[in-house]
Amino acid sequence: MDRLRPRNRPLFSGFTNSEIEKLERLVREAREKSLDKEFCHKLAIAFNRSAGRAGKPAVRWTEIQSWFEDRLQDLPDDPNNELMIPKDPECNKEGEIVRDLSELEFEAKSSKDGAWYDVETFLAHRFNSNGEAEVLVRFIGFGGDEDEWVTMKNSVRKRSIPLENTECCNLNVGDHVLCFQERKDQAIYYDAHILEIQRRIHDIRGCRCQILVRYDHDNSEESVRLRRLCRRPRS
Repeated sequence: MDRLRPRNRPLFSGFTNSEIEKLERLVREAREKSLDKEFCHKLAIAFNRSAGRAGKPAVRWTEIQSWFEDRLQDLPDDPNNELMIPKDPECNKEGEIVRDLSELEFEAKSSKDGAWYDVETFLAHRFNSNGEAEVLVRFIGFGGDEDEWVTMKNSVRKRSIPLENTECCNLNVGDHVLCFQERKDQAIYYDAHILEIQRRIHDIRGCRCQILVRYDHDNSEESVRLRRLCRRPRS
């Protein structure tokens, strides 16, 4: 039996102002009372990939679900204010729900930190002194002062895809993945390879497998949960 949740439990206070605005908009647009785990999980991934969360602790899907539950208690008994969470949304890097992922088709590696970010648009192209094609990219969530010239060959690729709880069975040792690395001073996505998989029985929280990865940029190793991994699209 699940432990009872304490009354008046404190809300997670780590949401940014932008994230709270998006959560409030979802409440206002709601029509049916439903707290869907998969939606909260995807929204957490979207928040964690946003520029505004860089350097901050990662948001857990349970914290988003708790926010909705507490916010729902404050709403009047009006059918038009009941909370509806779509069953299978797609969220972009800023947490906004989109239906067409073509807007997020590519990601690019920043030369400043070696991490991968979603591309909002390609602004220009050129050839460098070595004859390599380069593009000027604008990253989602960043302004024009963060635009970068990157090489097409090594620093632009199809967008990595967040893994679902049921996809752990498709992972194998040696697989190339994109992993969300959390440190005190940053929380961003880096290339990594899987070294070991400890497969465990799933529970109500989802996948409980432990996955040992080695980051490509510094060869450090870390044991992570599936929710921090994105798979590379098949060629």
